[in-house]
Amino acid sequence: MAVKKRHWLWNILIVITVIVCLCAFAAHYKNWTRVEADKMTILSGIYYHELKFADLEQVEWVEKIPPMVRLNGFSAFDKGKGVYQEFKDTLTDKKVYVFVDNFEQQKIRLLQKDSAQLFLNLKDSLETVEMFEFFKAKIEEPHN
Repeated sequence: MAVKKRHWLWNILIVITVIVCLCAFAAHYKNWTRVEADKMTILSGIYYHELKFADLEQVEWVEKIPPMVRLNGFSAFDKGKGVYQEFKDTLTDKKVYVFVDNFEQQKIRLLQKDSAQLFLNLKDSLETVEMFEFFKAKIEEPHN
């Protein structure tokens, strides 16, 4: 009985595929944030947004995000990420950025001076509350 050997190329391809899938899962697993002196960057998989604190106009809590048209992004289980467009603003082409790690929890709605919106929450609800307080303080501090 002859034993077939799998070619080494297929073994390498399988390992690379598993590694790429694990990296994609880790990148979309949560919202990765970095706070700097004048801005905050949010990264979730291939979705990236830079939020300048000077451009913030309003911050508020919302229970649900409004009905929107998804331009690109995804919703899976309790997560939603991507770029959307509100139904009422389909003529003005205003983008709405969504970085939601849990649809069940409250979301932070940030309105920027150029009328762009961002909906954000993190896996941990306490971190989301801290982030809301941080944004509230940034809006209230005097700008030069």
